Amino acid sequence: MEQIERAIDLIHQGEIETALHILKELAKSGNHNEKLDIVQIYLELGIQDEARTLLEEIIDQEPANTEAKILLADIFINDNEDEKAITILNEINPADDFYTQALIQLADLYQAQGLFEVAESKLIEAKRIEPDEPVIDFALGEFLFSIGEYNKATIYFDKLMKHTKEFANVNIQARLAEAYALNGDFEQALQHFQALDTDDPELLFRYGFLAFKSERYEIAIQTWEKLLELELEYPSVYQYLAQAYEEEGLMNEAAEAAETGVEMDPYNKEMWYVAGRILHKTGKSEEAYRFIEEAIHLDQEYYEALLFLIEIYKKEGEFNRLIELLTDKVDIDQLDGIFHWELAKGYNEEEQYNNALIAYQNAYNKMDKDIDFLQDYGYFLVEEGRISEAIAILEQYLLIEPSDFEVEQYVERLRNQDNTL
Repeated sequence: MEQIERAIDLIHQGEIETALHILKELAKSGNHNEKLDIVQIYLELGIQDEARTLLEEIIDQEPANTEAKILLADIFINDNEDEKAITILNEINPADDFYTQALIQLADLYQAQGLFEVAESKLIEAKRIEPDEPVIDFALGEFLFSIGEYNKATIYFDKLMKHTKEFANVNIQARLAEAYALNGDFEQALQHFQALDTDDPELLFRYGFLAFKSERYEIAIQTWEKLLELELEYPSVYQYLAQAYEEEGLMNEAAEAAETGVEMDPYNKEMWYVAGRILHKTGKSEEAYRFIEEAIHLDQEYYEALLFLIEIYKKEGEFNRLIELLTDKVDIDQLDGIFHWELAKGYNEEEQYNNALIAYQNAYNKMDKDIDFLQDYGYFLVEEGRISEAIAILEQYLLIEPSDFEVEQYVERLRNQDNTL
């Protein structure tokens, strides 16, 4: 042991090479306990290959040395040799003091392989052997949380909370709050988050988000404002903070948060869209158009933003802008047929009937089963004097909607009219 202590002192003094020479010589003649101490030093220094060689030597000489097997299994895992780790851990006898530790490691390995039932069975067995061991409660809670069994996870986190509020650098109360939230029990989740006394920006963001999802907007706002006092550059908060202000009717604050969010995260299409939608509510139409068009520029298939902007243009009579959007700013052929239909209606409003007809025909290629479209298309064709085509489209409509007697009678009148021509 004196040699090991001397080597440790040399390491602290920065004389690594001399220390390693002493340890290497001692490893040749030392007993197994000394060799395990040397292994621990190697691992702390990151000299994994030497540690692995020494552990394999110990196990070869003393096959029942489970401490060495546990350490070697860790090295196998680090080297992505999971099957070797599983094999050596399964060699550990249930009567051994290290058996529950082996079960926990096996559970991690089986979980990584997607064998969730096997992983859970290992943890349940460990729990049966040591029912009051906090590390097992933590392992079970984390495992169940990771596979979406949030209700079961709360049982183990709740038990762990009686011993400690933090375990393995995980805030247990925060984890418990998240588990309740993901299980749909928002009130319980909020109670646990409110009990947290934290300045951790990540926890504050999650707490605010939970309040936001629970429609407790005033709590969300207070929490996120505190977060931004601690860490101004937290881009992901602004989108939700802006919406929380909006829900509370604080439109100036909502617009300010949204515009700041766009500056912070200029490649976030949702941020541009939210900002544009809020600016439109505040009466800043031109800015709103620009922001939402930027969202669409980032993703030409961003349907929510496209449909919102189209509705604004229609409501405000901006049909030329609607046409420009769907012909110049997106590849309309890559979109659903509804956008060809909206383009057709835009052209129709602008009395560009030939272009409207082409757009209707393009929409028909994708919407020939949509009764609202077929009815509108049929009426457009009538207005254009294309009676035979209108009859064919409206007959197609009636095949899908045979109970519409009004359209049936209208088609009959069209047939009579067509026959007299």
